[in-house]
Formats: sequence, structure tokens, C-alpha cells
Amino acid sequence: MRIKSGVARHKAKKRLFREARGNFGGRKNLLRTVKETVVRSRAYAYRDRRVRKREMRRLWITRLNAACRMHGVRYSQFINALHKSGIGLNRKSLSELAFNQPEVFAEVMAEVKKSIA
Repeated sequence: MRIKSGVARHKAKKRLFREARGNFGGRKNLLRTVKETVVRSRAYAYRDRRVRKREMRRLWITRLNAACRMHGVRYSQFINALHKSGIGLNRKSLSELAFNQPEVFAEVMAEVKKSIA
């Protein structure tokens, strides 16, 4: 007797094709190429979720450095004094303050400058 896996196979292929939608040429409608494309796209997605975290941290540090320089302090001095003064804000929240609420960041900077001198 022949075993047919029509429904299950169709469902699996449909899931792959749905994930490969939007690709160019055979990458969206040929099963073997779709499988390769989907595997590679998942690998890139996994890798780039970590890369995005790195890039965001770089952006926060760049923004913080610019904001610190406007107040006459280097970024490294600022971070060191921040730890000494016991302020528990991370780079993300400090960057948001510097970018969106400069007056609040100026208050934090004033507090931090006490530890520098």
C-alpha cells in the first residue's frame, strides 16, 4: 500500500512559500531554492538581532559623547564620574534624556560634574 502525505507535505510547503514571499524569481516559487533562501534568511535574522543591539549601543554612546562635549566633558570622564556618583542610569536612558530632554540631562551633568572636580 502506498502512503500519501499530501496534506502534511502541502502544509509544510505552503509554510515555506509564505516565508519566502517577496523574494525575487525562483527564490519565491521553486521549492529547493525557497528552502535555501528561508534557511539563510533565518540565519541572517538570528545574527542581525545581535548586530542591532551592538549598533544601538554605538548610537547611544555617540549621542552621549556629543551631549557631554557640549557640556565640556569627555564621554569616558562622564561615564567614570557617573559610576562614582552612584547614578544608576544606563546609556540608553541617558541618550534619550540628552536627545529629548536636554534640560534634565543638564541636571544630571551638573550632578556628575561634582564627581569630576
